[in-house]
Amino acid sequence: MAAAALLRGAAPGCGGPAWSWRLRAAPRRHLAHSGCCQGADSASGATWACFLLGERALVRVRGPDSAPFLLGLLTNELPLPGPAVGEASTSARAGYAHFLNVQGRTLYDVILYGLPERSSEQPTFLLECDSSVVDALQRHLLLHKIRRKVTVEPCPELRVWAVLPCAQREAGGAGPLRKKTVCAPVLTRDPRTYRMGWRLLSQDEGSALVPGGRLGDLQDYHRHRYQQGVPEGVHDLPPGVALPLESNLAFMNGISFTKGCYIGQELTARTHHMGVIRKRLFPVQFSGAVPGGGIAPGASVLTESGQAAGKYRAGLGDVGLALLRSEKIKGPLHIRTSESGLVALTASVPDWWPTATK
Repeated sequence: MAAAALLRGAAPGCGGPAWSWRLRAAPRRHLAHSGCCQGADSASGATWACFLLGERALVRVRGPDSAPFLLGLLTNELPLPGPAVGEASTSARAGYAHFLNVQGRTLYDVILYGLPERSSEQPTFLLECDSSVVDALQRHLLLHKIRRKVTVEPCPELRVWAVLPCAQREAGGAGPLRKKTVCAPVLTRDPRTYRMGWRLLSQDEGSALVPGGRLGDLQDYHRHRYQQGVPEGVHDLPPGVALPLESNLAFMNGISFTKGCYIGQELTARTHHMGVIRKRLFPVQFSGAVPGGGIAPGASVLTESGQAAGKYRAGLGDVGLALLRSEKIKGPLHIRTSESGLVALTASVPDWWPTATK
């Protein structure tokens, strides 16, 4: 039944605004959540791991037409500038979305930050994207600017940090972080899933801004991300190749099925209303020795009988992501390496996915 449920689209409400953050009950079979301060010294008092994401960069879009301009290009509604419930009026709002091409395939995955509006300033948004596509994203925006009153420019003065709890805890336990952190231009929960903690944009050292924070190893961040099944950047979401719904965009609160038109909407909406998504990106873990050079992106994933189950997408060490047919994930899987060896792997269903898909 779990495999059949995964063929359907997101559960009701999963395609709503990106800031509709809520907890979901954990399923019986799921990928366990692990803290990101593996080996942290408890005596040091560190409770948060701060990761400087050098592979992420920011593009600023500002001007009186910035909101309607972006609305016609993004898969999601905008995170309207203004306070969320229980937050200060100076809080930024964050949302997740993709830019698509006309064929409905992902070009760029972005976390969108809506900065609080002030009477003396123009509406401003920051787009967090893979640093390798900053120039391409700017060209894409300028191509569709036409006569809109917007300015598109890089924002190199701010650095992107991910902030994750050092120990396993409920997502609600992250609440005090905002109250304790000071002097941060933008601090907001990661809009994709509560398992990804917080996003911090700052000119300063992130770990110095977070009480109880320590500088984390970037590899720990990526391992955690892969274990939670969260794709990020061009390696996980190849431009012009990845399909948004197969990439679990709806599960990550990254698409609205009720908003107006945007580039690439037709195929995406048709797939959603057909109600069948046969393949998805799943977190996978290898058992046994992995070749020194890693697993090649696009390597075929096979069932025990040799049938095609999908393709490996990207990863780090013994964890990664694979695009797999949902009905094939329960059985034994393997990849045949260039050395003619077999590497076994296991696909899992993250505990933060909607319960209807378990």
